[in-house]
Amino acid sequence: MAGGTKKPWDRRRLRLQSLLRDIRTSAGLLQADLGKRIGADQSFVSRYERGERRLDLVELEQICGACGISLTALVAAYKKDQAAPKRR
Repeated sequence: MAGGTKKPWDRRRLRLQSLLRDIRTSAGLLQADLGKRIGADQSFVSRYERGERRLDLVELEQICGACGISLTALVAAYKKDQAAPKRR
């Protein structure tokens, strides 16, 4: 980005990408393993973890279920991180 400025939604998207990667790895799954569980290929998982693809609510729920957590738990973790005070 020009001038190194990050928009707030960029940080939120990066946080979601990180959370999705974390739930997958916490479940002991490789990208290919998760892909098989949700009926997709490894590149699908890779693309959304890198932010090259957006997910809809149905896909998020499917990914969470395949990783053994609820969509509600994912949202709670996402919101908890946003509520934390920012370090300067």
